[in-house]
Amino acid sequence: MAQEVTILGAGVAGLAVARALARQGWQVLVLEQADAIREVGAGLQIGPNGAAVIDALGLGDAMRAASVRAQAVALKDGLSGANVLRMDMAAHYPALGWHFLHRADLIDILANGAREAGVQIRLLHKIDQVDLSGPRPRIVTAQGAEFLPGTLIGADGLHSPTRAALNGAAAPFFTGQVAWRAVVPEMPGADAVAEVHMGPGRHLVSYPLRGGRWRNIVAVEERKAWVQESWSLRDDAMELRLAFQGFAPRVQGWLEQAQDVWLWGLFRHPIAPVWQRVMPEGAVAILGDAAHPTLPFLAQGASMALEDAWSLAQALGQGQQTLPAWQAARAPRCARIVQAANRNARAYHLSGLPRFVGHTALRIGNAVAPDLALKRFDWLYGFDVTKARTGA
Repeated sequence: MAQEVTILGAGVAGLAVARALARQGWQVLVLEQADAIREVGAGLQIGPNGAAVIDALGLGDAMRAASVRAQAVALKDGLSGANVLRMDMAAHYPALGWHFLHRADLIDILANGAREAGVQIRLLHKIDQVDLSGPRPRIVTAQGAEFLPGTLIGADGLHSPTRAALNGAAAPFFTGQVAWRAVVPEMPGADAVAEVHMGPGRHLVSYPLRGGRWRNIVAVEERKAWVQESWSLRDDAMELRLAFQGFAPRVQGWLEQAQDVWLWGLFRHPIAPVWQRVMPEGAVAILGDAAHPTLPFLAQGASMALEDAWSLAQALGQGQQTLPAWQAARAPRCARIVQAANRNARAYHLSGLPRFVGHTALRIGNAVAPDLALKRFDWLYGFDVTKARTGA
């Protein structure tokens, strides 16, 4: 008889681990609170480490068909538009590549892949309670339905009830930064480059989507006023334009086209101390944002979730008793990624003399050793979890 697992959440982490386990022969049920599988948001980046997992899941061709394959990442002086540093992704990571995708397209690929593997997905199942006090996990939905899975996986995001059941309540804090997101039309044939326009107290990231027909924009500003931590809070596009009115004409041109603009506050959540528990008659684990939320300054949220999904599925394939070793292997890498993202947040927003010194150092380094900046991150982008013996 096939082993059974219930997964909470039909996002990147949940759908990826669902397909991975189903391909191992597990009977997989995914419970999703929404009325349809959709991904709120716009673009995302999948680095080579995330692309390795999508390939291993047998979905690489679908990803490549839906994505724009990146040529480079360029750091720019947001005020003048001048180049500061260019990192040639295509040359440095030629095998798996670096991909720009619309979130909805990635979710469609993973959802179709999960269903094709035999995963059952049930919508409109909002989780009211996750109870770990008995011999096996117990889930109660808002409609009163009860589930007692032998294995429970919480892929239930930033406000994960599974995380809370394992660790108690978390205490996130406002970083003093807010982010806008928007998608604007783009002329086909746009350069496949992720541009990071850096300015005092703010920065803007942009790259092409969907064959270059659209351009993704994420813009971050430091401010003292608290903003709700929500992906569904609309804002006036004029507020975004005013925040970046001193930036170069290229940025101004994009923002003039912005119509539907969304705003959310950036909160720093602590990494969960406990990601798993082996119980007398079952087990529970969390992954992705439920385990290690990260700020969006390294574009690693989706790739981390994919790495988690693959490594967790491999661990469970060896038995629930492997879960403590899985956490021990994954936690240091995820903590390092979260810390690197935190550092980028500061580096992008320099002003005054530190800004001049920092940008000058990057320009000199780029001229003398153009590959050095990327080599410093080979530990991140060059890692392939599908070939890692430890499942890290």
